[in-house]
Amino acid sequence: MHEAASAVKESPCILGQEQGVFAVYKPSGWVVHPAGEDDVPDLISWLTDQGEGALPVHRLDRSTSGVVLCSPDAAVRARLGQWFAERLIEKRYLALVHGELNRKGVIRDPLRDTRRGRKVEAVTRYQCLEQLEGFSLLELHPETGRKHQIRRHLQGLGHPIVGDRRYGPSDFQRIPGSPERLWLHAQAVRLPTGLSFEAPLPDVLERHRDLMRNPISAD
Repeated sequence: MHEAASAVKESPCILGQEQGVFAVYKPSGWVVHPAGEDDVPDLISWLTDQGEGALPVHRLDRSTSGVVLCSPDAAVRARLGQWFAERLIEKRYLALVHGELNRKGVIRDPLRDTRRGRKVEAVTRYQCLEQLEGFSLLELHPETGRKHQIRRHLQGLGHPIVGDRRYGPSDFQRIPGSPERLWLHAQAVRLPTGLSFEAPLPDVLERHRDLMRNPISAD
């Protein structure tokens, strides 16, 4: 089973609409752009079905849930794209990782870019919100937007994300009440204008977090 297969039944929804920007919730198991696989739902097709004419400005990994910014206006999309390129849009993620981390830190490890054929700058800031019996709940702020950046950075730090089959731990680790998906959620974005959008933690991750807080009931 794909790491996000259990979440495919969840549907997207529009979180908010303001100043020509649509914030859409993308569930885990969905791709942003059509993948050429009939059994893989995509956000663009869903947006088309809504009749809004909006198109996504950026991507999230198939396994990651959370906020995706869209707009039906090409000029708005161009402006948002420029803000992303200039690192003016703040992004906040939540992740549950293996092991216990310090209170906060910054990962500045360059990552190899396949298209460029070399390593490129990659910066991820993190803060430990809670330690849960050998795991840590983190808030993350990626300052750059490299492919699988958060997942690769946390693996390199020795604290891979729970449920990550590609960048996970090398040896089997039991996870009480495993949610059977990647434990990574794009929780919020904030534009340089002050406009912000937030996606609540999916029910499956919220329930798992609560179980991890009470390991007796998780067994």
